[in-house]
Amino acid sequence: MTLDEFNQLPAVDAVSALYGCCHCQQWAETVSAHRPFLQCEDLLMAAQQVWARANEAEILEAFAGHARIGDIELLRSRYAGRATQEQGQVLAASDAVIQELYALNQVYEQQNGFIFIVCASGKSAEEMLALLKARIHNSRRDELINGALEQGKILQLRLCTMIDAEH
Repeated sequence: MTLDEFNQLPAVDAVSALYGCCHCQQWAETVSAHRPFLQCEDLLMAAQQVWARANEAEILEAFAGHARIGDIELLRSRYAGRATQEQGQVLAASDAVIQELYALNQVYEQQNGFIFIVCASGKSAEEMLALLKARIHNSRRDELINGALEQGKILQLRLCTMIDAEH
């Protein structure tokens, strides 16, 4: 849809579209309330500013909307067996790398209470595995911050995909 079409959506539909970009109801409602946006960059800036003020519950709500990196069966069902820009090149990875990603993500989730969040766009499974290994020993607080930063990148990509405009 175009930015003009997004601006003209009924509030409930705009919130729904935004929720598809970031699974946080408060974020979606707040960004929707900032409409209309004059340019796509205004939407992206508002989205990032609202996300930067998210509290822990809102961050965890957004995290819960993600597939586990390395959960190949869930990824296959969600993305119809093809690699997407957002999921990076996970589906092209070897079973050994996928299994290690999955196993380490389980450890990570047990340690932190949420899944490993990374903006996978353009990253190979091996690169994501290296990032997971680099972050797995961080504190929960640090990983909440790291994950929120990655979620910010993800929601920006999703917004750009949602709005068919040059930016």
